[in-house]
Amino acid sequence: MTFPPDKTELATLAATALRHAAIFRLPLRQKVWRGLSGDFQGGGVGSSMDFQDHRSYVPGDDPRHINWQAYARTGQYSMKLYREEVRPVVDLILDISDSMTFLSTKLQRALDLFYFVWSSAQSGGASVTATVVKAGAYERFSDDSVHSHAWATRAAALPATGPAAMPDLFSLPFRPQSLRILISDLLYPAPPETLLRALVRGRGRGLILAPFAPEDCQPEWEGNYEFIEAESREKQAQRIDSRLLQAYLAAYQKHFGAWRALARKYDVPLARIPVDRPFQQALQLEALSQGALELQ
Repeated sequence: MTFPPDKTELATLAATALRHAAIFRLPLRQKVWRGLSGDFQGGGVGSSMDFQDHRSYVPGDDPRHINWQAYARTGQYSMKLYREEVRPVVDLILDISDSMTFLSTKLQRALDLFYFVWSSAQSGGASVTATVVKAGAYERFSDDSVHSHAWATRAAALPATGPAAMPDLFSLPFRPQSLRILISDLLYPAPPETLLRALVRGRGRGLILAPFAPEDCQPEWEGNYEFIEAESREKQAQRIDSRLLQAYLAAYQKHFGAWRALARKYDVPLARIPVDRPFQQALQLEALSQGALELQ
């Protein structure tokens, strides 16, 4: 698979993702929402049947919510307050930096996740937007573009970037207090805190789904190689011995150790999703235990 895939490939991935959205769901019920009318508990006062509290009557209040039983006892008007019902707000972000599209297996898993999050958010009654980001460039897509799979061709037209450029999430128009779900392999040399701070700004909540391949975490290198830098496409001859391989593996573990530590600091669930397992099994390995997903 190459980027952009054709619409037939994308339609197949979308259909599979919809089936998995019947098994797993996003953690939308872990947050008190404010926003559009819907089925989830909000942070304000509304007209649902979920009783919340009492307060004193103020002229202009809806008399239908006066607590007449309390008035009969005390002679004082008081109001019954009910929990507001709102729709969750989900901002989905897909990183299409070259390291995400260089390997066919990682690209497919990233697209699996993209369509799964989209389907799960919609199935959960959320208001969802989809944004594709590549370093400092991004494009937001309508429901029609996602459903028709036209988004991928437009996303592929985003400008080329420098090597290992981190997505500039501060430039994205996140909606206030939304759940921001980033799909990215996180293979950037820049400090993780920059991206994590962008995810949670404006009282938002972050969540990261990070596809990874055996070629990333368990390379079987030995001997002479010609490496191609995933983003700059520059070639470099390199002899790999056991010492150099161990240094790479140590650096890789340190990199993701830093991501996990700072993700906990910012209360951002981070689940790494392998590309070499069936999708359902891949989600079960970390996404449930890390709080990134829940079972239906």
